[in-house]
Amino acid sequence: MRDYDDLVSEAAAADVDGWDFSWLAGRATEERPSWGYASRLGAALRGARSALDLQTGGGEVLATAARFPQVMVATEGWPPNAARATALLHPLGCAVVTVDDGAPLPFADGAFELVTSRHPVAPPWAEIARVLAPGGRYLAQHVGPASAFELIEVFLGPLGEDHRRGRDPFAEAAEARAAGLEVTELRTERLRIEIADVGAVVYLLRKLVWWVPGFTVERYAAELRALDARIRHDGPFVAHSSRTLVVAVRA
Repeated sequence: MRDYDDLVSEAAAADVDGWDFSWLAGRATEERPSWGYASRLGAALRGARSALDLQTGGGEVLATAARFPQVMVATEGWPPNAARATALLHPLGCAVVTVDDGAPLPFADGAFELVTSRHPVAPPWAEIARVLAPGGRYLAQHVGPASAFELIEVFLGPLGEDHRRGRDPFAEAAEARAAGLEVTELRTERLRIEIADVGAVVYLLRKLVWWVPGFTVERYAAELRALDARIRHDGPFVAHSSRTLVVAVRA
């Protein structure tokens, strides 16, 4: 394994825009949920005439679909990702609209047969219900509770119950029902993550900025060096993500 400074400086200079994690090939792995979100997304898009993908990131997941509906729109709130998504998705027939997280969606009531999202920051249930046509469907993969907490707690210390109750799938389902949606499928799985070097840790924390807010290599140098030593001695660092599949229908 290369030395600490080499690994960290490389990761600190890497491009972290978009939702492409190929930089981590051979350096970190994460199990995938059994339901195969990308396959289900592709099938749902093939069966719809109009669809909206919320918080699309750089558009990488949506772009895996073999075919888009006649009307295909995606939203993204972070300008670098919106630009990346536009370059990727426009040639495929998808319009990209910049919408800040939590802002009202700039679409008419009942405009879409299908609304999708992979890892939304916070599902805007009332807006999802509003823009869905009667009988329309919401298909999404959400981040579940206590995801990657083993790694996050290395930097932030033990997280309290308020953090652990966040992203509770049953609470999210209740919010969806309160907005007028019928939840027809709700599944959560816990998935193994293995991180093989400290550079991969730096890359992840730079990309997933909500894991350790305010993260910089300089601020957390002591924790990074301790984690580097631990990986060299014990092997890959193991954490666990959690993912929730949500399918809901507007009456």
